[in-house]
Amino acid sequence: MKYLIISSGLRKQGNSWAMASLCCKRFQESGEEAELLALSDHEMPYCDGKTYVDHPTTQLFRDKVGAVQGIILATPVYNFDANSAAKNFIEITGQVWENKVVGFLCAAGGDKSYMSIMALANSLMLDFRCVIIPRFVYASSSAFSNGAVTDATVVDRIYELSDELVRFTTSLNSS
Repeated sequence: MKYLIISSGLRKQGNSWAMASLCCKRFQESGEEAELLALSDHEMPYCDGKTYVDHPTTQLFRDKVGAVQGIILATPVYNFDANSAAKNFIEITGQVWENKVVGFLCAAGGDKSYMSIMALANSLMLDFRCVIIPRFVYASSSAFSNGAVTDATVVDRIYELSDELVRFTTSLNSS
């Protein structure tokens, strides 16, 4: 199986990137084929209903999502929702999300918006028939220090999410 970990935070090596990087490392240590895609490294067009379709980054992103069976989306949480880059990424890649297994890593400033990812999860389930891992990782700013995840419980939960994604994709793709 192939896996894609998307860091949608636009701050270079921010907290969502730290979570995504740790997740990718877990996949690789387990012998799984995984790639970390940091949106901050790319010029991403806005989904404007027309011109984004021909943008070279759109095709690059579609190819990356289309080539994998499982995806972890790491996103900062702003104003009780996933960041706009995560939502824009899904909009411009569209149908290639169909039937993917998806998990979430959420980095937030505080602990009050832990349910914020549910609107995006529901959209992926309904629009693209994604299977959503019923476990996600939500970490507030206290879980990070110097650009790294330092809370052992959060590290364990990231590893558990990675393992669950492998378990789900293996089970669903074995038939």
